[in-house]
This record gives sequence, structure tokens and C-alpha cells, in this order.
Amino acid sequence: MLTVNKISGGYMGESVVRDISFKVEQGELFGILGPNGSGKTTLLKIISGLLPNSNGQLTLKGKPLSDYTSMELARVIAVLPQHTEQFFSYTVKETVSLGRYSHKKGWFQGWSDNDEETVHKVMKQTGVEEFEHQLIHELSGGERQRVFLAQALAQEPEVLLLDEPTNHLDLSYQKELLDMLKKWTNDRKLTVISIFHDLNLAGLYCDRILLLENGEIASIDKPNEVLKEERIRAVYNTAIQKQYHPEVPKPQLFLIPEEPEHQNVQIDESCLRITDEHISLSSEVFLKCMSSGVTGSGTGWFQTFVNRHVPKTYSCSNHLEEMSAYLRDQGFDPSETVGMMTAVKLEDVSYELFREESFSVFIVVTAGTGNAVDASCSKLHEYMQTPGTINTWVFVNGSLSEEAFIQSVMTATEAKVKVMLEMNIRDRVTGTQATGTSTDSILIASTQTGEKFQYAGTITPLGRLIGHGVYTCTAKALVKYMRRGKQ
Repeated sequence: MLTVNKISGGYMGESVVRDISFKVEQGELFGILGPNGSGKTTLLKIISGLLPNSNGQLTLKGKPLSDYTSMELARVIAVLPQHTEQFFSYTVKETVSLGRYSHKKGWFQGWSDNDEETVHKVMKQTGVEEFEHQLIHELSGGERQRVFLAQALAQEPEVLLLDEPTNHLDLSYQKELLDMLKKWTNDRKLTVISIFHDLNLAGLYCDRILLLENGEIASIDKPNEVLKEERIRAVYNTAIQKQYHPEVPKPQLFLIPEEPEHQNVQIDESCLRITDEHISLSSEVFLKCMSSGVTGSGTGWFQTFVNRHVPKTYSCSNHLEEMSAYLRDQGFDPSETVGMMTAVKLEDVSYELFREESFSVFIVVTAGTGNAVDASCSKLHEYMQTPGTINTWVFVNGSLSEEAFIQSVMTATEAKVKVMLEMNIRDRVTGTQATGTSTDSILIASTQTGEKFQYAGTITPLGRLIGHGVYTCTAKALVKYMRRGKQ
């Protein structure tokens, strides 16, 4: 659709962009990224024909851009600049209708039903239909931006050039706009070339991205390749961390703010409170966590941790809502709390601080095996959420990588299974060796201060301490549980 071959250009004889080459295919959503001053808007103006290039050639649909008349170009390319000024008091509908000019022989001569339908359709799609009779200067900046986008779409172009189209739009309209553009590229084969200020939006919606640095190409590829942590750090000169979107396989970048030095805290038994109803642990600071709790599941940052006793007959159609209500009643904020449930007596809890020279791990375990299961034979069990549960808390006074969090879960689980084997705990349905219970939960939490740990496998320094600590506390907790059962 569009070929850019060794383009250079700028203002007053000075090149802002230099030796730029790329191709954009029909139906592609192509993003342009770069820091302020990198040449994004200059490049877009050259592509649109608003600014002449000093070197190189642009080809549109196999024809040099310079061979198009302005009217011919307007039938193929529509442009939405970053800042659009309006000098006349047109209504919204009149402003949008100007987009049909390239399809006319004169100013609105032969206005057709198709023109009317197109104008109303794009006003509806951009959310400005309710303003159609208002004057354009009476609208807010975000509303005007949507009007001018509707005007560009009314041209029914084959190529749409956008300079930061989500500028001034609130969150819902950003999503609606980009969802619509993405749909149009797929369904109508509209080609979209857009400058993005927001790297995460570009990562979510673009098929490919061109990254500019000082007027030259730093990278051009699929989003996951362009938005590499090291590259973005270097080009934007700022601290970021790359993660994947939780719902779609798209890269997202997070700014790392410069904060005061972390408070040096230690999680130990002084943070723990035990009552008949629940065990709670409160931290002075938020801890980075990975858990399978009823509340606070997944990964996140939490300050409070609650293991709640429930009767063996506990049954609830919405345990998350019920647990959240319980936490609020007890004075805990559910949004800041990892909450678990157990049917074992809380006085049988086992906890201990395990130390090495430069770091420590605080382990808390409650354990019951009334619903013990052999994981290899679990298909023979009926699906029932029976509270019995081995709940394991691992608090690391140190800093964990993402790998270390996952490996900590593995190491803790292996240590728990070893206890089950040595105590000959059996699956009551199959009679085989149990490996856990059907409702086990685990928490790995880290202060993210002090010594840094890349790994936590079973033979690493951190893994050895976690394995030993979980084994010791699980064994003690199960001994208490079994003694109580014999009473």
C-alpha cells in the first residue's frame, strides 16, 4: 500500500528525519513511536504530502506520491493532526460533513443519501452524534478531537494517518477508538499509520511498530520485538520493566518510579496475631506476593495476610464475596489482604523464623489432612470444595525475581509432599499415598529489600532455607493435627 524509500526531510533545509525506509501493507495498523523530538510528526507530514521530502521517494498504491493531485490524494489518505484549529463556527455535523468534500465535484453539490448515512455513521462510531447541532467551539478538547476524527473517517479513506489520536480522550473513548480502528483494518482493510505517545496502547493494538531515535530508525518490527526492555530504556532514557498483558499476548511496559530508599523491615513472629477466628500477619510495608488465596490471588502487593478458621460444614455459593465481607467486618481492607480459609484449629499452627547470615525466611503453616488427595489419582474424586487444607505462608526477608517466586512455590510444594510421604498420609478414596489436600493454598511474599535472589530452586541458598522451613513447620503442624484427632 505505502512504500517509504530512504526518505529524509525537515524544515529550513535541516533534516529532522534521515534515511527512513519501510513498507506498510494494506489492512495494517502501523505505529510510530519515539521520544519528543525524534521526528515522528515530521515523518507523518512527509507521508501525508504536507511536507516535502529532501531525499528518497514515497510510493502510494504503486504510484509516486508526487504524481497525485491534492484531490486524488484526499480520496486515498485522510489525516488527523495532533492539534486541529477551527476558525469557523460550524456545527458538529457540518464539520464532519466537510470530510465528504473529496468525493464531490463542488462544495456539497449533489449531497446524497450515502453521504448522509456516512456522516451519521462516523458520528455515532466516534461518540459525537449527540452533539451534531452544537457549534464546534462549544465542545471540550476531547470532544473536538472526536469530531475531527469523525471528519477524517467521513472521507472513507484507504489510508488513515493519525498523530496521537487518543490525545485528550478519556479511557473508554481511547479503547473504543482503537478497537474500532483495529476492526476496520481487519474487516475493511483500512490501512492505519499512527503516532503513539502511549507505548502500551501501541503494544496492544499495532501489528508493527517503527521506533525513531534522533530522526533515525532504532527498530522496526512486531511490538514484542520493538518494545524490548533494554531498547526502550536506552531510547527513552528511563527505567521501565516489561510484562505481558494479563488477558492477551501483548507486551506492556511499566515505569519504575524513583522512590526513597526502601524501609528495612523484617517479617517475623512479632508481626503475627492468633485468635480463635483467624491468624493475621500485618506488615509495615506492602510485600510483593504470589498466592492462591481466596482474596489476593495471583500476583500483587499486599500488606495484610489472614488465615481464617471455618467449620468443616462451610459452604457458600460466593465464597469470594463472603470472605471479603468477613475481612471488612474484622477491620481488614480486602483489596490489601491475602485471605485464606482452613477448617483446622488455629492453635495448632506452626511458625518459625529460619535464618541465614544475610537473609531469613518466616514460615507459617496450618495443616489438616481430612481431604488428603493423591494428585496422580485425583480423577477418581468428586469435585467438592471441602475445607481441610494445608495452608503455607512463606515470607522472604529479601528481594525475589519473577523466576524466584515461581521456584519458591515449587520448592515449598516439594517439601510439603515429602512430609506427607514420611507420615504415610493416605488418600481415603484410593488408599494410595497422598500428596496434599484438595484445597491447599500457598503464599510467597517478599519484602523486596536486602539480598537479591534470582532463583529459589531446591539447592539454591534461598531454596534450601524454604525447603527446610516448610518441611519443619508442616511436619510440626501435622503432628499437632494428628494428636488432636486421637484425643
